[in-house]
Amino acid sequence: MYTPHVLIVDDESASIDSFELILMAGGVANITRCDDGRQVMSLLDERPYDLMLLDLVMPHVTGEELLEQIKETYPNVEVVIITGIDTVDSAVNCMRLGAFDYLVKPVDETRLMSTVTRALEMRRLKRENSSLRSGFLSDALDHPDAFAAMITRDARMLRMFRYVEAVAGSGQPVLITGESGTGKELLARALHTLTSAENPFVPVNVAGVDDTVFSDTLFGHIKGAFTGAQGARAGLVDQASGGCLFLDEIGDLSAASQVKLLRLIQEREYLPLGADLPKPAEARVIAATHCDLEAARDDGRFRADLYYRLCIHHVHIPPLRERPDDLPVLMEHFVRKASTMLDREPPSIPDRLIRGLATYAFPGNVRELESMIFDAVSNCSGDVLPLASFRERISTENGSPRADMDLSDCMVFPDPLPTLAQASDMVVEEAMRRSGGKQTAAARLLGISQPALSKRLKRMAATDR
Repeated sequence: MYTPHVLIVDDESASIDSFELILMAGGVANITRCDDGRQVMSLLDERPYDLMLLDLVMPHVTGEELLEQIKETYPNVEVVIITGIDTVDSAVNCMRLGAFDYLVKPVDETRLMSTVTRALEMRRLKRENSSLRSGFLSDALDHPDAFAAMITRDARMLRMFRYVEAVAGSGQPVLITGESGTGKELLARALHTLTSAENPFVPVNVAGVDDTVFSDTLFGHIKGAFTGAQGARAGLVDQASGGCLFLDEIGDLSAASQVKLLRLIQEREYLPLGADLPKPAEARVIAATHCDLEAARDDGRFRADLYYRLCIHHVHIPPLRERPDDLPVLMEHFVRKASTMLDREPPSIPDRLIRGLATYAFPGNVRELESMIFDAVSNCSGDVLPLASFRERISTENGSPRADMDLSDCMVFPDPLPTLAQASDMVVEEAMRRSGGKQTAAARLLGISQPALSKRLKRMAATDR
């Protein structure tokens, strides 16, 4: 996660000490001190700074001279003037030169911290805006390996990957939405790889978890917190320190747990069960849900303040049925994967099967497709992926073919090929199966009369005897 850097420039060491203590108490840790204005430009050359606290009255070079040089050479650095000069002309000139704010000594601690927080937030927004702009203007991913587990050639998916790359360094919460089976956890892992791959990725499904279990699981407890707590236990927030905490099915979280999660995100701290003092939270929160959180917010089932905190960065994964270009590449990938696991040569995929599956809604999305392919490869005894398992899996509850999928032209014959008479009987049997044994409907499918079909069926029955 990105940590802001602050430079304090003042010729009085006591003033630097005071400002440094206030900033550290407010959670700003990366602070550089400078008591000689002549060193400022060299320090900026060596490393990027997000914010500078700058005094105006200093020997050798004035703060106004420095401010003009800084804004000309490093315009992205936010500069807050802190000085004993309390004149309107000085303040107006500094603001004209690009200062973020103008504070007069002695500075109230609360106002200083509030100004620093606003300046760092402005710097963060500018940095993310720049990253987003460069990401959307480019068609290429900077880190394609991070998304290797998500097989796609869909344009929307690739744009989504570029957005994730752009916001990865912000450290802010990310909300991932999408139907079950679309790959929300895979995307969360990709985000973790982009930001803190060397640190832990800790996933937890919070669906149906009551508040006590939620609190103990995430925040842990101290010794004696409840009956049976014979020792302290670290929660998942602590285990994910420096990395990412992935909360799946966040839409099912109870109201009481939502309050605690809001504090974790907003204050970046949490309270272990039985503890009196909060602990700092060093993990980035990534949340996912298949629910419509906006509707849940409007209905009062999900806190509005938590919703807006989670939605700082929002990524929606489209369902598989809206990504027809992904179907062939996903099928090839899963066939190879299943064949490798089963230690066999991968069978070929009939084009007619791909056309047939393209009409299917895939309520289980990519996960359902993977399951279908593994089942078909397991039952494959030839060089071509069998269609029987797909017909069996994609059906209504009464066993009839689904209206949203048509595999009628997907006939694959066994090896060796049947004779014309055998093939004719196979077509008749398939028509009877699809019509549920109703001869009139089967005859209509075959393009013959019902008496002609009845005659064929009697002949086939006699042959079987």
